[in-house]
Amino acid sequence: MKRAGVADLRLHPGRAPHWLVKRMIPMAGALCEFVVDEYGTHELLRRLSDPVYFQALANVLGYDWDSSGSTTVTCGVLKSALTFERHGVVGVGGKGAAALRVPERLRMLEDYDLDGAGLAGISKAVAKVDNAGVQDGYQLYQHVFFVDDESNWTVVQQGMNSRTSDARRYHWTSEETTSYINEPHTGLISGQVNEHTMDMTSRDSEQCRRTSVDIVNEGPRRVRRFFEDIKSYGESTLLPWMEGEEVRDHLPSYKVLPTRMDWKAVQSAYETQPTGYEQLLLMDGIGPATVRGLSLVADMIYGAPPSWSDPVRMCFAFGGKDGVPFPVPRRAYDQAISFLEQALNDAKMGRREKVQGLKRLRQFAPPVLRPRPISA
Repeated sequence: MKRAGVADLRLHPGRAPHWLVKRMIPMAGALCEFVVDEYGTHELLRRLSDPVYFQALANVLGYDWDSSGSTTVTCGVLKSALTFERHGVVGVGGKGAAALRVPERLRMLEDYDLDGAGLAGISKAVAKVDNAGVQDGYQLYQHVFFVDDESNWTVVQQGMNSRTSDARRYHWTSEETTSYINEPHTGLISGQVNEHTMDMTSRDSEQCRRTSVDIVNEGPRRVRRFFEDIKSYGESTLLPWMEGEEVRDHLPSYKVLPTRMDWKAVQSAYETQPTGYEQLLLMDGIGPATVRGLSLVADMIYGAPPSWSDPVRMCFAFGGKDGVPFPVPRRAYDQAISFLEQALNDAKMGRREKVQGLKRLRQFAPPVLRPRPISA
């Protein structure tokens, strides 16, 4: 997975102005049609799953590079622009209630001979992993599911840290996601790197995942005893009054047990006897607190710790609506839309000189600077 770089995605108040959105939609439609015509729907979905490409697309469309709205507005624009008839791709979802309706909307795609129920299950699993499997302090509030007419998909979802007003965007795609629990993301982008994020999807958490399944399969009574043993250990010793490296070596402050666990869910899991962590994580009732409790029992009783390394990567054609780095030049924006749409029409009529001219512009582009990876 791509694990490099940080971009500030701060929460900005207000709405995207109508004059900008009405230009963003035809621009996005034309750009996406170029990609599909040249490379197919697979390539469009692959690009949307890259957090840096997605950020650059928001920049080209005229939205702020440092705003949480670069995710929500760009996703909304893409939803409005993309159609099966023109692009072979559609997007469903959005913020709040719209995000919760994604499974329902995906089931409606069965009218297009797609496996709507299967796509709905994928949507739920992706949201569950980023809500419970990656515990980074960000609460998901936006979820958009892009799918083509062959059931290939990309998910872009975003969470907000209410304490810091920082946003974090999570990217997934069917082309690269072979497991929900083993490095499943194509990338994440955020304004901050947290010192301690419990990432059960990291390959470094493999032993902790296996141990969590073994613990659940032994029964809720044994899990509860382990859970209470750890609580009493922290409450009945001098550790809460100790300072410095000594206490961090024994019971680091970030290894905090949840106040309670869903014991009904633990009982249900025991009765099911999951054969793997993915099955356990995706069970109803297994939420963030239960995932955290099981992982800390696996860590402190069996010496199988989860990964505490944050899995979080960055990036102006038409400026931004705030005037940063410069005000959007509306006339130039409209001319660019007309140029792209005319080039598309010329290409369809066999006159590809303009399209080839666009490709030749690449030789004048500056070299791509690869960001240095963040050390764990």
